[in-house]
Amino acid sequence: MVTIKQALMLACRLEGLSETARLDVEVLLAHVTGRDKAYLYTWPDRELTSAQQQAFESLFAQRQTGIPVAYLVGVKEFWSLPMKVNPSTLIPRPDTELLVQRALKLLAADSPQTVADLGTGTGAIALAIAKERPRWKVLGCDMKAEIVSLAEQNRQMLGLPNVGFVVSDWCRELPKHAYDLILSNPPYIAPDDPHLQSGDIRFEPTSALVSEEDGLRDIATIVDQAKEHLKPQGFLLLEHGWKQAKRVQGILSAAGYSAISTCQDLAGLDRVTQCQWPGDDKR
Repeated sequence: MVTIKQALMLACRLEGLSETARLDVEVLLAHVTGRDKAYLYTWPDRELTSAQQQAFESLFAQRQTGIPVAYLVGVKEFWSLPMKVNPSTLIPRPDTELLVQRALKLLAADSPQTVADLGTGTGAIALAIAKERPRWKVLGCDMKAEIVSLAEQNRQMLGLPNVGFVVSDWCRELPKHAYDLILSNPPYIAPDDPHLQSGDIRFEPTSALVSEEDGLRDIATIVDQAKEHLKPQGFLLLEHGWKQAKRVQGILSAAGYSAISTCQDLAGLDRVTQCQWPGDDKR
């Protein structure tokens, strides 16, 4: 039988394939044993059961082919919350927590606010905001019913009553002039971007990653649609590529938005641009 320590040593076989080889093995072992990371290092000489070893070997072999760990274990943490994931959605990433941070700062915490998360995927953004702001009413939407179903599963798992999910092509099914804030992490990668051929991204849904017109078509669509769904002086927050800030700002300015500014992510790169819709008098 294989001990926990021996299993952890297999991380060397992922080096060159993963930038987080040791962490990958820790997550897989924690998953198959039903224990946390601390247990793995407290009891390194414990042997895996036959079933645990078989499950680990299967998952490890799949990870060696490049399949993301989050898809293998079916969960990924975001904003310190567990999120169910599957190959129909993007895997939530730490950089996207910047959207949540900005949203929480833009609106009064102690009064009712209305927020829409476009292209919600796992529901991570909407759920994180709802968790932090119980008085806010949050709605997440996505184009496919199976994705909305996954987001709803996460809502039920977290027990958050102030958030809901609906099927909608961006803003199309949402009520008019109803939101204090609309935010989105839309597809923004250009179709010919070489990064699409490497790492975990190879296994994530192309529809949630790639946008035509140098990655800006969906952003331009959201910018146009959001005007009909924001309240006067409502905020729009958009995640984008680190080289796209100036062009996103230009799209927003041309559409009539004001107070346009860009925020940086954990690496100090341009990642989220925010603005306000002036209201009926400027339409």
